[in-house]
Amino acid sequence: MGPSFAVWLFKLAARLPLSSLHRIGAMLGWLTYAGSGKYAAQLRENLRREYVSRPDADFKKVLNTCIAETGKSLVELPWVWRRPLAEVTGSVRECLGWEHVEAAIARGKGCIFLTPHLGCFEIAALYIGARMPITALYRPPKLAWLEPLMRGGRERGQVHLARTDASGVRALLKALKRGEAIGLLPDQVPGKEGGEWANFFGRPAYTMTLVTRLIEASDAAALMIHAERLPRGAGYVLRIAALELDARLPVTQQMNTALEQVVRACPAQYLWSYNRYKIPAGAELPESKKV
Repeated sequence: MGPSFAVWLFKLAARLPLSSLHRIGAMLGWLTYAGSGKYAAQLRENLRREYVSRPDADFKKVLNTCIAETGKSLVELPWVWRRPLAEVTGSVRECLGWEHVEAAIARGKGCIFLTPHLGCFEIAALYIGARMPITALYRPPKLAWLEPLMRGGRERGQVHLARTDASGVRALLKALKRGEAIGLLPDQVPGKEGGEWANFFGRPAYTMTLVTRLIEASDAAALMIHAERLPRGAGYVLRIAALELDARLPVTQQMNTALEQVVRACPAQYLWSYNRYKIPAGAELPESKKV
């Protein structure tokens, strides 16, 4: 598929109703699962870690739903990025926990939104950016033609993007110093210099230390936020929870523990196929893997 055709197809898909895209996404999810043994095995392995002590029937039920939801997460992108901003943010039918945002902003120290790979994580920053300035960290895509679509879809309202490099970190710090919000993915595997090992569902996962550094530099509040996908393309429910930190414990482990709680509340919409447990090149192995 050439770049021009891909862009045309992307724009065409954005014209479809969200309910239609979700139906197509569910089918695509099953086709991908059936056609890629490696992908299917990784999804099953990661999900099984959470359901290791539960009946097989429960595991299979969540697995089947997860396969479809993963497909939806991809196919809904054109709609989220290309439809009018008011329509996209209006698809959030309910926002639970907004009082945590108000409390964080009132402190004047800025607010760190942690958005895991769960549900429609693309819509969270757009919803926040329709109400206040937010600088979101992003990793440029490997496909060059995709970046203009990505930036055009994400940089709307008061959303600003910052690359995952030193200049991006400086942009995040400046936003916090202004008392604004920033956003990043807490379960994205960092490079060897930007992480440390912390347990995630009972297994060591290389976890970003950037959140620790940002909190130490700004005293900003950290909030976990995710958009749960509603059935039949009915929209989303945004859920926000404060990350209550204990100074005696590593932020990375507390962040992963909080993320586990979020995932357990909506396991079928987490991106279990993501290789959360990969070892970055040059990173020291966790103690459990040392011989």
